[in-house]
Amino acid sequence: MDGCGKQEDEMEELAKRKCEACHAGASRISDEEISKYKLNIPNWEISEVDRIKRLVRNFKFKNFREALSFTNKVGSIAEEEGHHPLIQTEWGKVTVSWWTHAIKGLHINDFIMASKTDTLYGG
Repeated sequence: MDGCGKQEDEMEELAKRKCEACHAGASRISDEEISKYKLNIPNWEISEVDRIKRLVRNFKFKNFREALSFTNKVGSIAEEEGHHPLIQTEWGKVTVSWWTHAIKGLHINDFIMASKTDTLYGG
């Protein structure tokens, strides 16, 4: 299997994982882990707001109705997983930001949810 196929398998596996319970004492993932997991979600950016790292991606749509439908799908998976993003819905665009509020940074859950969000967008 070539490197590209392996990355696709890893991304699919990430999307199939479930979020684990996370509490305020949990550890943020390391910069090395961030780099590793980021390979599986190449369209996401690492952003910092108030010194808190988060994953951010803009999704494009033909109109507001499609953007709103996507927003609702993301909201549904967030409820299923018990992990909730910041979602900004506009005409033709949805911006989704994932980070773990309890630890004020990134956790594996954020990468799982970003991957699940990508799957919703692509499928």
